[in-house]
Amino acid sequence: MSERHDVVIVGGGLVGASLGIALDRAGRDVGLVEAAPAGALPPVFDQRNLSFGAATVNALTALGVMQLLGAAPGPITRIQVTRAGDFGRVQMDAAEYQRPWFGQVVVARDFGQALEARLQGLQHLTRYRPARFVRLGAVEDGYRQVVIADDSGERCLLARLVVGADGTRSGVRDALGIEVDEHDFQQNLFVARVRAARAPDGTAYERFTDTGPTALLPRGDRHFGAVHGVARDQADAVMALDDAAWLARLQRAIGWRAGRLLESGPRSAYPLVQVLARGLVGERAVLLGNAAQTIHPLGAQGFNLGLRDALTLAELLETATDPGSDSLLQAHVARREEDRRQTIAFSGGLARLTSNPAPLLRPLRSLGLIAAQATSMQSMLVGGAMGFRGEVPALCRGVGA
Repeated sequence: MSERHDVVIVGGGLVGASLGIALDRAGRDVGLVEAAPAGALPPVFDQRNLSFGAATVNALTALGVMQLLGAAPGPITRIQVTRAGDFGRVQMDAAEYQRPWFGQVVVARDFGQALEARLQGLQHLTRYRPARFVRLGAVEDGYRQVVIADDSGERCLLARLVVGADGTRSGVRDALGIEVDEHDFQQNLFVARVRAARAPDGTAYERFTDTGPTALLPRGDRHFGAVHGVARDQADAVMALDDAAWLARLQRAIGWRAGRLLESGPRSAYPLVQVLARGLVGERAVLLGNAAQTIHPLGAQGFNLGLRDALTLAELLETATDPGSDSLLQAHVARREEDRRQTIAFSGGLARLTSNPAPLLRPLRSLGLIAAQATSMQSMLVGGAMGFRGEVPALCRGVGA
């Protein structure tokens, strides 16, 4: 006999796990297909630093996840943005907006452990792990077949709704025949934990260069989360640097805003490729998170956007008679349109502009930085950075917690 669920989520990463927690609140019967075995975290939960906007912190607190973090997050109380070789800068202070912080910095591994602890306490969740998605089958009597494989071979699950939360190279998306638009930024992004002469004071520093962004994010452990973009053809050489040479390179890129950089943890690197699905839904199926859009990490909007995908869907499912109906899926697409469009345009457009070395763009960029310091434009930037774009899910607004 095939197991039947209201919703089958393919992918147990940040977005898939968060959706499972949200749906449990509504009493939905959910199956979660996870590649990682019990006792192990998915690879995405590594030492990279996640910057949660205020909307994300609101939602994850309501879902009972933030309370389970093993280490205190680092609050972002100020943001300073500059570009090498250009005049002007953008500096924003949360206190000027009557807020304690714009967002919080969390280590991905710590977040993964908190999600795992929360998943273990759910009442309506069945976890299939380790298991991999194989294919989608027919729709019969309002259920879609989902074929997965585990150590015992293939098995078939039945779902009123299938959720593809299985990442940039989504198998669910391929099975639905949804094509993508890709843009390779020809950059690799290095991340590491670094210690500086001055401990973090809540300021997040972001500096643009011709080869990509460099940022120092204030962690909660008196270290910074360093993010450094390099041209793809330089990536191997940067990975091969010893710690002293790596810190010197990072220092040249970010300057002396945090004082001398003293120590670095291990480096990880990721290629920067934007992948946008041309559609978000199929018959009794929907794409969320990186399966729907993998965007440039500039502004740290990727997971924040994916979580709003998940919480919008969860909100629609709270009172739905049929979780996979065409009308519900189209309502989801409509509600996500503005937020998705604006966030993709912001991250991708800013990445292209700030990394373009053309001399003629320098005065335009300088004027842009000066204009962005103006109160009206700052308010728009702040609202977007915190996750308040479009029709914001209730939990992100702190409603219904």
